[in-house]
Amino acid sequence: MEYTVDVFFRQSWKDERLKFHGPMNILPLNNLMASKIWTPDTFFHNGKKSVAHNMTMPNKLLRIMEDGTLLYTMRLTVQAECPMHLEDFPMDSHSCPLKFGSYAYTKTEVTYIWTRNASQSVDVAADGSRLNQYDLVGQTAGKETIKSSTGEYTVMTAQFHLKRKIGYFVIQTYLPCIMTVILSQVSFWLNRESVPARTVFGVTTVLTMTTLSISARNSLPKVAYATAMDWFIAVCYAFVFSALIEFATVNYFTKRGWAWDGKTIVTDKKKEVSAVKKNNAYAVAVANYAPNITKDSTLPTVSKCVLNDSNKTPVDTKSEQNKKTFNSVSKIDRISRIMFPVLFGSFNLVYWATYLNREPVVKDMNPS
Repeated sequence: MEYTVDVFFRQSWKDERLKFHGPMNILPLNNLMASKIWTPDTFFHNGKKSVAHNMTMPNKLLRIMEDGTLLYTMRLTVQAECPMHLEDFPMDSHSCPLKFGSYAYTKTEVTYIWTRNASQSVDVAADGSRLNQYDLVGQTAGKETIKSSTGEYTVMTAQFHLKRKIGYFVIQTYLPCIMTVILSQVSFWLNRESVPARTVFGVTTVLTMTTLSISARNSLPKVAYATAMDWFIAVCYAFVFSALIEFATVNYFTKRGWAWDGKTIVTDKKKEVSAVKKNNAYAVAVANYAPNITKDSTLPTVSKCVLNDSNKTPVDTKSEQNKKTFNSVSKIDRISRIMFPVLFGSFNLVYWATYLNREPVVKDMNPS
């Protein structure tokens, strides 16, 4: 990441050649005099672009004390690099350095030190931070030595410690993901016979999670590892996809259940039909051979009773079967109604407790 800082860069050094005695203790000079005297060749090691302000005049200040001490101040806008590790995104903290030192003079020729102690040398105004996504936790200053083929150089380092604001990501990503998972679990409370409704729930929530994942990833730098938000979205996607698989399982076993019950029903129906056929045959036989048989009032009564009983049995059986199978609730749905919310709630508890209570990992907090 790159960040931009607007600084008043102050340097002070002592040049014995510029001592003077006169009525003034401090001699202010025009900024054009800076080109007439020796000045440090300071540059920013991690600077991508630096601009010296020249409106309406060059924003520079040069003063000489009577003992030869010079104060050279200029206003700069520096665009610098900030290495970032996004494993904890968006609950991450970063330490953005601003490194500067001499370009040509080694540490044996020019040595940089902080004029004040390191904690007071870098001062940020109370309203100086204008970052939308970060809070400025603090700043520290340090010093290090680097080696190159031309010698050893002193490098001064100012660290700006930043912590990302999570509010935007909660509204844009986390809450929609949580609501999508909850919506996918509503299908557990629908009847297993409601195939269109549960299919719409499953497919819609899966597509919604896919869209949220893509939009969240587009706002991130292209990194090769998973961030904290990626893990959250992946788990939410797994819950939504599992809800769809759960419905497919319930629907599959529901069809199997109807098939098994159908075999039993078919067998019973065959017995009933055969009984009815026998009774009908008996009744027909009685009707055909009635002239050859002595009139007996009990025969037609018996045939009618048999027919009436046979007609009642299938109707009663069907009503009982319909009562047992209509709007039935699957055992898988009953288990999912409890298991899915408990698992998702436990995941959220562990996730937020882990990342929100984690201390920010900030390097180089102690100045050297």
